Amino acid sequence: METAASKVKVKSSNEEANYTVPLVILTSLFFMWGFITCLNDILIPHLKSLFDLNYTQAMLIQFCFFTAYFIVSLPSGMIVEKIGYRKGIVIGLVTIGVGCLIFLPAALYTSYAIFLAGFFILASGITLLQVAANPYVTILGRSETASSRLNLTQAFNALGTTVAPIFGSYLILSAAVKTAEEISKMTGGELSAYKLAQASSVIAPYVGIAITLFIMAVIFAVIKLPEIEAETSEDQKSAEAGGVKRSAWTYSHLVLGAIGIFVYVGGEVAIGSFLVNYLGQPDIAGLPESIAGKYVSFYWGGAMVGRFIGSAVQAYIKPGKVLGFNAFVAAALLITSMLTFGKIAMWTILLIGLFNSIMFPTIFSLAISGLGKSTGQGSGILCMAIVGGAIIPLIQGAIADKIGIHHAFILPVLCYAYIAFYGFVGHIPRKQ
Repeated sequence: METAASKVKVKSSNEEANYTVPLVILTSLFFMWGFITCLNDILIPHLKSLFDLNYTQAMLIQFCFFTAYFIVSLPSGMIVEKIGYRKGIVIGLVTIGVGCLIFLPAALYTSYAIFLAGFFILASGITLLQVAANPYVTILGRSETASSRLNLTQAFNALGTTVAPIFGSYLILSAAVKTAEEISKMTGGELSAYKLAQASSVIAPYVGIAITLFIMAVIFAVIKLPEIEAETSEDQKSAEAGGVKRSAWTYSHLVLGAIGIFVYVGGEVAIGSFLVNYLGQPDIAGLPESIAGKYVSFYWGGAMVGRFIGSAVQAYIKPGKVLGFNAFVAAALLITSMLTFGKIAMWTILLIGLFNSIMFPTIFSLAISGLGKSTGQGSGILCMAIVGGAIIPLIQGAIADKIGIHHAFILPVLCYAYIAFYGFVGHIPRKQ
């Protein structure tokens, strides 16, 4: 089956300059899904307090959100192949908007289950956007600059994740939160009114986001995007010459890259999900939620700065080496945070964002390199691996409930160790 990316071939490398406008338009998508994804880090402590959840129960938010990637990625790949990038993007934007609107009844009925359903629906829309946009950016120009190009667009994804904690802290976490002792003294009616007020603080932000997404869907419905073909490896050419379309699963660097995406997203999300509560620990920073939420912007802001730097660095240094180095440093910083207290523990964990920066786009571009007409399938597999963001934070939540939040970060350390392996060794394609 021919993918949506394989309908029209690139005529010459000089045409790359003509892709500037499509890249700028696509960048808006990267910003929006980064913004929405990072708002989870603000909602987790808010809903944890509202529904009196333990860490494991609170991580069900990320579990429902990132499980959508596992369930929806492959169907999304088929949708993109059948109807093309533009229509796929429109459907994705509308789906995210519907998911945001689900938060309205969730807040009015003060129902954690409805909140979780909303997270799954909006994540399904984001999955469709990622399946279409990530590989599209890598093939929208010369293959030699694919990783650098994806890092650049992902920098604007990181801009969204940087702005979101500030936005959420002011509009969601700024609502007055009563202590457990004060709540225990409330009557039934007072308690219901308090919970409704706390839940309702999410209505205005998410309805506003839904309106923005619907407007973007209309814009993408009327614009045109160029359709081009991914480059094909020698192995893929040999298979196609024999009348066979080689499955993406047969590429070792794709499979190992999928594991890399799994552990990367899981580790990054686990750290971000626990930051507000971690910085609130008396022996770390002792910050109230509304202040700690703003510090989360340093974590995601570092990722934004790092992607701009990484985009330039990878023009001169092989992406695999940059990936391995960054993963090693991230692991070292996390271990330092686990073994220290106070400002050292606080700033070393926030600094990890800088080194996380290039990991997702670099793993992604290395993993789909040379897949040719199997690129669409490979993209679906990699996006499916984002389910790591559902599983690893949940496991870390269980660890935190057992041994405490400070040392529960040992799990992301193991994730970075694998990423370092993939960067230095695992991404190298094996000849068939």
